[in-house]
Amino acid sequence: MPRHLRDWATRMSLPVLALFLAASCSESPESCTDLVQWTGGSGDQCSDQVSLTIVYDNNAYDSRLQTDWGFACWIQYGDRIVLFDTGADGDILLSNMGELGLDPAAIEVVVLSHIHGDHTGGMQKLLETGVRPDVYVPVTFPTSYKNELRKLVTVFEVHEAEEILPGIHTTGKLGLSIPEQGLILKSNQGLVLITGCAHPGIVEMVRRTKDVSRGDICLVVGGFHLGAATSAEVRRICATFRELGVVNVAPCHCTGEASMAVFAEEYGDRYLTAGVGWGIGMCP
Repeated sequence: MPRHLRDWATRMSLPVLALFLAASCSESPESCTDLVQWTGGSGDQCSDQVSLTIVYDNNAYDSRLQTDWGFACWIQYGDRIVLFDTGADGDILLSNMGELGLDPAAIEVVVLSHIHGDHTGGMQKLLETGVRPDVYVPVTFPTSYKNELRKLVTVFEVHEAEEILPGIHTTGKLGLSIPEQGLILKSNQGLVLITGCAHPGIVEMVRRTKDVSRGDICLVVGGFHLGAATSAEVRRICATFRELGVVNVAPCHCTGEASMAVFAEEYGDRYLTAGVGWGIGMCP
């Protein structure tokens, strides 16, 4: 999609955006190589698309929403709804969802990246709404935490990479000191990797994505955990990303402002400025 059309689509209301994206993809799926961004939730208006909406982040994007340290991403994959991480504060999570018109009752699966409270803290309030999703956690999560969850939901302990739903895979548990999993989505435009904090190393998580699913990585989005990284280190990561076929990047949460600036410089038009309320759509 040419830039002037992409910019126009970004300003459209979501219902019109969904129709525009569906038309452009259905006419020529093989040429649908650009992502369409928006401000606002995905809701039911994009049911035949893959869409992501960040519903919790410490970076501002949609001025209607509350920012707070943590991360959560609402994923619509066709007619399936997955929540990746729950942020730190359940009240903020639910408030942001409500502002975006996203109904917690629609969530079928929750994937928790790692045990830190800024990614798991919203779970209790989420379950208090009455939703009963399947929950996928790294096998290393504390037994006490898993047992508490099992009082209300089915808990799946993740060790190796596996398919959670058709087209949606976990990377499997990565790392030793802070074990973590990411989420991989398949689309006609390539693979999408969503990370919570990338404690095992963002490059390692990208490499695992390539091991799990073949093809170029259309987008890597989430926390890259590079707040203490030097500019030279981030540039080396960008070079490795390009070698591994990463087309677009949308770093947020714990990536660090200085590191995000380097990614923006290195990736140019393929750098996407993400934050709470940011969304993106693509062909399934």
